[in-house]
Amino acid sequence: MKNSILAIIKKEFVRFFGDKRMAIITIFLPGVLIYAMYSIMGEGMMGRMTADEDYIYNISVVNMPQSIEPMMKNLPFRVESAAEVNENERAKITNKETDLLVVFPEDFDAAVAAYDMKTSGEMAPQIEMFYNSTKTESSEVYRMMTEAFDSYESTLANKFDVNGGEGVYDLASKEDETGMIFSMMLPMLLLIFLFSGCMSIAPEAIAGEKERGTIATLLVTPMKRSHLALGKIISLGVIALLSGLSSFLGTMLSLPKMMGTESGTIGADVYGVNEYMMLLFIILTTVLVMVAALSVISAYAKSVKEASTAIMPLMVIVMLVAFSSMLGSGAPTEWYWYVIPFYNSVQCMNSIFAFAVLPVNIVITLLSNLVYVLFLAAGLAKMFDSEKIMYL
Repeated sequence: MKNSILAIIKKEFVRFFGDKRMAIITIFLPGVLIYAMYSIMGEGMMGRMTADEDYIYNISVVNMPQSIEPMMKNLPFRVESAAEVNENERAKITNKETDLLVVFPEDFDAAVAAYDMKTSGEMAPQIEMFYNSTKTESSEVYRMMTEAFDSYESTLANKFDVNGGEGVYDLASKEDETGMIFSMMLPMLLLIFLFSGCMSIAPEAIAGEKERGTIATLLVTPMKRSHLALGKIISLGVIALLSGLSSFLGTMLSLPKMMGTESGTIGADVYGVNEYMMLLFIILTTVLVMVAALSVISAYAKSVKEASTAIMPLMVIVMLVAFSSMLGSGAPTEWYWYVIPFYNSVQCMNSIFAFAVLPVNIVITLLSNLVYVLFLAAGLAKMFDSEKIMYL
């Protein structure tokens, strides 16, 4: 048994790794492309959301009060006085020539001093700010001025402060922040990457050999069909695992740039050997289930094209399951959820990244995945025995 399975594994490795272009495209290229794509996306999004550090904002002010002048001088703004609010001043905002137009009511200081919220039935003095939300700098300076005016308003009748000191009030640790982000995104991305890796090799290894007629040579050899099925599944699983891990590494390396946290707020260094070992076993058994399922589907197909079409419904199901990591408030704790293929793997990854692992659920997932692999391997072996399936 051992020799025959090893022979099949060796044959598949020689076929795959013998073609250097296929090996590079399948294993190395996904990780490189994902790293480049996510890094560029992250830098592009951050560039759209924040202004340059040396940018000087252009602000037009109507009826500048004396009480506000010192505050405006301490901010990195180029302030110009405007006589009144007219279409020309508004057009400068629309045409992105000016970042912000601030309009104070006449006698603002006197109106603020005379206003009493308890006794006055009139509205409080209003400051109007006109900005252009499609210009990053305009939105940024609008946010800054809103915060500045809110702070100024609090000084006029400051009865108490909330978190007004210089201490750190957010007590979330680096592990908490990393776990929250990774547990939402990485299980989804990992499952999709792993399935994509399996899709790129399984149809070619089964349906491709049927299409070329080379599988007939294997079927006439004195080898048990179960050994052939297991050899195919194990070898394809290893190749798919390498492809998935390449994509995973590309994602992990680019994630800080994509999230705008290059300073080290989040990072995979918060995870230890135990978390990585559990993740490796979950990924390995998940890949074997995927490869076994795709091999069974490919065995029914007459060609690689037909196999790729037949795989599409399973791909949709896997993608829907992958998105479950972004829903809810964490991985479920009940054991019975962890006998559902693919869903169990996503939720185990979720719990590992969130530092909320229940060992019993990890064990149930590993055992159930292995059972599914053996069941599918037995089904694939039966299909290899069927001349109607393999020779039509």
